[in-house]
Amino acid sequence: MLEHPRRERMFNVPPVVLVLTAVLVAVQAFFSVGLTAEQKDEFLALFAFIPARYDATVTPDIVWPGGWAAGVWTFVTYALIHGNLTHLIFNVVWLLAFGSPVARRFGWLRFLAFMAIGAAAGAAMVLVTHFGELLTLVGASAAISGAMAAAMRFVFQRGGPLMHWHSSEDAYRVPALPLTSCLQDARVLAFLLHCADKAHLPRHDADLRQLHSGEGSFVVCQTPDPSAMNRRRTMVAGNQAPARCL
Repeated sequence: MLEHPRRERMFNVPPVVLVLTAVLVAVQAFFSVGLTAEQKDEFLALFAFIPARYDATVTPDIVWPGGWAAGVWTFVTYALIHGNLTHLIFNVVWLLAFGSPVARRFGWLRFLAFMAIGAAAGAAMVLVTHFGELLTLVGASAAISGAMAAAMRFVFQRGGPLMHWHSSEDAYRVPALPLTSCLQDARVLAFLLHCADKAHLPRHDADLRQLHSGEGSFVVCQTPDPSAMNRRRTMVAGNQAPARCL
């Protein structure tokens, strides 16, 4: 009996990464076309990360939607929201590039947990550096930066996925370099220097900021009056785009 050649998958991307990408696209579509301006403000208040939520002295008259539970889940849910289509596409490209090798190495459950921890770490950093400020944080860059850092430890290894055009599953399980060795690898350093060159804090006016971390950016919009749910403008990955923030 003739053996049929093994078919190559149409998408050489782990299913969990494709599903996560689909979720990001669905959330963006719902946020962009499925909500009114007022509903977008309410959506951000419920799912975006806002440091002022954790300091009752800043907005003593405001009852934050979701209560204490939202104060927990927004450490992760903010990463599912993006400022505009350009912001989403930028993050999806990096997710496909660096999330895929990490997902193959970790498996779907550990990968999702890892991404959630990365998102929470990014929110925690903003909370520490901007505690009590009326900022609205959205974007998956913190989680994706974590995936990038994890991938850098093994993709350049001998026998790793970048060393073979058609990588086997074993290529994603080569021993990871210690962090000290990573910082001595010229390829990793060149990539980090490229990312560091993009790390800056442009100031366009008193109400707008963009916080960069790794290759991506946290989208932050400062609004002086949360009770009014004012419509603001934010800067997304270097491009100005409409956004509504608390």
